[in-house]
Amino acid sequence: MKIKSAEFVMSNSNVAKCPKNNIPEYAFIGRSNVGKSSLINMLTSRKSLAKTSGRPGKTQLINHFLINKEWYLVDLPGYGYARVSKSAKKTFQKFITQYFASREQLVTGFVLVDIRHKPQPIDLEFMQWLGENGIPFSIIFTKADKLKPKAIENHVEDYKKILLETWEEVPNYFITSSSKDIGKEDVLEYIDSLNANMELE
Repeated sequence: MKIKSAEFVMSNSNVAKCPKNNIPEYAFIGRSNVGKSSLINMLTSRKSLAKTSGRPGKTQLINHFLINKEWYLVDLPGYGYARVSKSAKKTFQKFITQYFASREQLVTGFVLVDIRHKPQPIDLEFMQWLGENGIPFSIIFTKADKLKPKAIENHVEDYKKILLETWEEVPNYFITSSSKDIGKEDVLEYIDSLNANMELE
């Protein structure tokens, strides 16, 4: 898939105010500082479509971007934010769960995970919640340029082992690096194939 156009549509914290049309949505979410904005900018080949920040927890709203006038890329707030008050955190958590539970336009979520770290309870809990609520998702491992191939393999295997303790099969996953454009085609082709399947139905 070639991304010819990417336009910002809206930001809000009220799921009821998200776009009302039936354009398919793909939601990106992950812990603070996982490299979500960089990944979105890499996928869309735009330098600053999503605002990158040295300060974790910068995305605090649901952001809709219309891609190729065909589908929405949805940038969601991170969970496990560093410098956010407890009340703000509760508000975020509420609209993140509301978004996933109520958006019929959502095709799938992408849960971003920093490949350099051991499986984190907060990521595993969030994936568990998605699974229990029947919400399809893929894992996107980020920052793969920071590790050697063997280390990447080992970290993915660690994840698989832990996931298979509670899951029947490992969710679909991608290995990416925003600085090296790794995984870009794989993710976009996957979205393309899901869009094509919907058109056939």
